Amino acid sequence: MIRFVTAGESHGPALVVIVEGVPAGVPLLASDIDTQLARRQQGYGRGRRMQIETDRIEFLSGVRAGETLGSPIAMLIRNSDWKNWVDIMDPAPRAEDADGPRKRVVTRVRPGHADLTGILKYDRTDARDILERASARETTARVAAGAVCRVLLREAGVDIGSHLVHLGGIDAVRPDALPDDLNAAADASPLRTLDPDAEAAMIARIDAAKKEGNTLGGICEVVVRGLPVGLGSHVSWDRRLDGRLGQAMLSIPAVKGVEIGLGFETARRTGAEVHDEIAPAPGRTRAGHVQRHTNRAGGTEGGMTTGEELVVRVAMKPISTLMRPLGTVDTRTGEPAQAVAERSDVTAVPAMGVIAEAMAAVVLADALVEKCGGDSLTELRRNLDAYLARLDERVE
Repeated sequence: MIRFVTAGESHGPALVVIVEGVPAGVPLLASDIDTQLARRQQGYGRGRRMQIETDRIEFLSGVRAGETLGSPIAMLIRNSDWKNWVDIMDPAPRAEDADGPRKRVVTRVRPGHADLTGILKYDRTDARDILERASARETTARVAAGAVCRVLLREAGVDIGSHLVHLGGIDAVRPDALPDDLNAAADASPLRTLDPDAEAAMIARIDAAKKEGNTLGGICEVVVRGLPVGLGSHVSWDRRLDGRLGQAMLSIPAVKGVEIGLGFETARRTGAEVHDEIAPAPGRTRAGHVQRHTNRAGGTEGGMTTGEELVVRVAMKPISTLMRPLGTVDTRTGEPAQAVAERSDVTAVPAMGVIAEAMAAVVLADALVEKCGGDSLTELRRNLDAYLARLDERVE
């Protein structure tokens, strides 16, 4: 089982992530992770934090001589902004009579954020105790975990990419055939979209929202190629791959919706307009030597991969920190107030696509290890090859 856990606050000294269950012998360099961290920091409409941080990982355990050891992989990502927050985030207690109250106390809680619910649940008086961990800064560690998993998937012939398909009320036209190197094409755009006309309109929309002190949401599409048929299972609810992907995507801060394939549109069509007809396709081993004429199911049937492209769309709401704040309650006084305005992006949808790739990589790497097993990459490959050979034998 591949799993990960993260620790760290947005303005603390560092973020830490531990990834467990990766087989031994997977070639892994710090640059494999740093490349993905840099992709997460891109995107038009991002805030000043992206100019402050240059994210890099330090391996603490689990990697030696450029290969995984089979033991937990621990990585550290330092926060460059920590030096400006030492007094605010100091873990040591303080005598307020001598030192005065802590700076940047948050009691004017933001609608749409974890601030209010968190202080009520955890019995805190300063919402900073909540927002520092609820911040999307935590997703930096998730991208690092996903980067490890995508290397394992790459060794098994699986590729993951994404692109932006909607932002702020503007749809991007999805090409009939996606580029072979989806991320290279998407990353060339400041919004990670494949539609230049929509990109121009989206940039204008972001500029207008910034002047208004407002924020924008949007939708990204994650596409996974090379998956073998049969990852996941129909036999128990918690083994269904589409359910696992849905939980992973909805755990991303500000994500409010997930679709696989046609998603909600399937409810508006007839069965003949929804289900993918199947035809023989000798030579397509990973799909079981068949091909679906369409891919409305998005690469899953019955909670399992079909061998077609896995297509997942992820919807992100507008960020809850507005530069022209909404009305709220000051939890210190109980009086009406304007919400606090923490430093924020106008939109983080392009980065969300990279985060969604990472979460997909974790779920799919776990499903691959579940199916093929193996304490080492060599053993996993041998088991995968044997499974694919059995699919060939069924056709013969």
